[in-house]
Amino acid sequence: MSDAAIILGRPEVKGHPSALAGYVVLGIVVFVWAGFALTLRAIGASPLSPADVALIRFALPLLFLLPLSAKRLGKLRKVAPKDALLVLLGGVPFFFIATEGARTTSAAFVGALIAGTSPVAVALLSRLFERKLVERRKLLPLALILCGAVGMVIGQPKAVDAGTMSGVGFLLAASLLWGAYTIGLRRTGLDAISNGLLVSAGSLIVMTVLMLCGLTQVDFSKVTLFDAAPFLLIQGIGVGLVSTVGYAFAISRLGANKSATIGSLAPALAALLAIPLLGEPLSFATLAAIALITAGVILSNRPTRR
Repeated sequence: MSDAAIILGRPEVKGHPSALAGYVVLGIVVFVWAGFALTLRAIGASPLSPADVALIRFALPLLFLLPLSAKRLGKLRKVAPKDALLVLLGGVPFFFIATEGARTTSAAFVGALIAGTSPVAVALLSRLFERKLVERRKLLPLALILCGAVGMVIGQPKAVDAGTMSGVGFLLAASLLWGAYTIGLRRTGLDAISNGLLVSAGSLIVMTVLMLCGLTQVDFSKVTLFDAAPFLLIQGIGVGLVSTVGYAFAISRLGANKSATIGSLAPALAALLAIPLLGEPLSFATLAAIALITAGVILSNRPTRR
């Protein structure tokens, strides 16, 4: 998933000599984001539980980021508890709710209804809690996103049952949590590595408390390295480390708006990859809905005219 809040307030970078490196890294990041949706769907068919994958998701990045923590402890101590809580909503709560939504839907739904609708979630939460009005130029893009989200459900009534509707509800709830995370990250002003430390360390503490209280269980005794490899690569190293640092790098080379626009292709890529990898069919209604959502996200990331 994108650290969407990193793009807020960043100037557009033009003509950077290392633009090619930015495109290459951003391409890798987009594949990682697509892999996020695919691996959430794949949990149900693997011997790993959601708690097992959650532990991988937060512990592995922390292992890599700890050596970089010494110079950032001062910044992390200055983060207000309320803002830290908003950021941590994008950790364990987001992961488990998104996983539950993925259990009864498809990778196309996961990508489109979480990453795709996050601009709507941010706008809604900013209005409710920060009294910020939605810019007029963003009304049409947000409307396109909403139409695409509704179209995903009503466009294929025969394929949508009670389980799917429940999953859609969880995915939209996950989108709201990601919106809260986005606002929290904007308020903290943390760099990508500091944010990765906060999310990983805080989420690992939450996971430990849940395990000690018996609310969740982690058991790797019947899991082989082959079973865990996709989650280690995508969730642990990919989402937890590569996307966090790589997206910030791409922004520094390409600019915020161009990076966000290219990043918006991740839901469509997830839907396409799910066809050969997970055997999930892609109907015309779903394809059209994803196209609407992607168009809305691209338009919402247009630079403001001055």
